Amino acid sequence: MSPSGTQVELRHGAYSAVVTEVGATLRELRHDDRPLVVGFGADDIRPNFRGAVLAPWPNRVTDGVYTFEGQRRQLPLTEPDRGNALHGLVAWVRWEVLEQSESSAELRHALVPTPAYPHPLDLRVRYALDDDGLHWTVSATNTGAGAAPYGTGPHPYLVGGEGRVDDWSLELPAAEYLAVTPDRLVPVGVETVESAGFDFRSPRALGDIFIDHAFTGLTADGDGVARVHVRAADGRGVVCSWNADECPWVQIHTADRPGEPGNRIGLAVEPMTCPPDAFNSGTDLVVLEPGASHQTTWTIAAL
Repeated sequence: MSPSGTQVELRHGAYSAVVTEVGATLRELRHDDRPLVVGFGADDIRPNFRGAVLAPWPNRVTDGVYTFEGQRRQLPLTEPDRGNALHGLVAWVRWEVLEQSESSAELRHALVPTPAYPHPLDLRVRYALDDDGLHWTVSATNTGAGAAPYGTGPHPYLVGGEGRVDDWSLELPAAEYLAVTPDRLVPVGVETVESAGFDFRSPRALGDIFIDHAFTGLTADGDGVARVHVRAADGRGVVCSWNADECPWVQIHTADRPGEPGNRIGLAVEPMTCPPDAFNSGTDLVVLEPGASHQTTWTIAAL
């Protein structure tokens, strides 16, 4: 069996996608056989959270420690070199394929309560291809007796075209970013994008810039949708879009891994319902009451 489990193949028109059982991961997304995300082989262990679903929190919890409703909890330190709990609890678990058609699939995982996160959640991920691209929906229902802290986001690495991140341009409608410490990426406060050279509200070349930050202060289009465009020199590229009210944050990472084959081969664009360390700050944290549900959707499309 593949390390990523069952492979779910989807197709609609010029779009095709492959979703895996492990992590409900988006392993491939193509348009006319042009890759829109950095993929990986069916026989490979997924590298660097490529295409994973992040829940019940995206990004990091500092020291893996948080307090909710007066109870202090210690999460597993899944980023041991920085001492953080990274990207939730479901990126490396198997998801059940509930239903599948030619162009869509729904997967489910029942998150069991643990001392670190004592909240049972019914998690669903739906992938659907149509003429407008791939619609990627994550929903969660609290099946427990108490309130649960919650956040989510995806982890695709977008591919602008030929070459690497240095060869592409970025359009990012964000006025602010979350500054972090250089070693452990601990949040220290929100600053303007101009202060760090991160102003991409008008499209400009990425070049050799390093980014691994969460952005906010998003400007949505008239339909309430925030759109991040990544383009190659020939004008083609990829766009990630979402409801800016549902996900007021987006993590951008230039995938810097010097000396590794994956160095700067894709731009991570991760819409998030909350910022890093929201379990501690409470900023935009979703609190799911017993029986309550939360749902949000992202779309990735060719340009």
